[in-house]
Amino acid sequence: MSKVEERLAELGIVLPQPVAPVANYVPFVQSGNLVHISGQISLDADGGVKGTVGADVDLETAQKAAHLCGVNLLAQMKAAANGDLDRVRRVVKLGGFVQAAGDFIDIPKVINGCSDLMVAAFGDAGRHARSAVGVYKLPLGFAVEVDAVVELA
Repeated sequence: MSKVEERLAELGIVLPQPVAPVANYVPFVQSGNLVHISGQISLDADGGVKGTVGADVDLETAQKAAHLCGVNLLAQMKAAANGDLDRVRRVVKLGGFVQAAGDFIDIPKVINGCSDLMVAAFGDAGRHARSAVGVYKLPLGFAVEVDAVVELA
């Protein structure tokens, strides 16, 4: 078990099998040492978090949704790193998307649910650049989607 997975286990996080793409794309692409990971939705074994943040999804639930996206990103990172999360040298950037009601402005606070997980998993190597954007709709009605760029050793 990698050091990163040991930290995740201490946090009570078990990584799922990576989610398969639902359209004509791949889960990640590696170019040199950089891996671009396709957007991961707020999906878990119970169906995940769907809805519109600020309307039928509250801030705390939305932050948990972003955390779910982070767990799914970690599963994809593990696959990209041939099963060894310790090969992740740096989380370079996260792109966060929140299905938000028109008057909801706490979009960065939502994406903190994913950002905080990356720092918990990787320490300083988990600190990253980030975008946090409110959108009208996300695929399949999910509340949050996050994509990532990571550097592998």
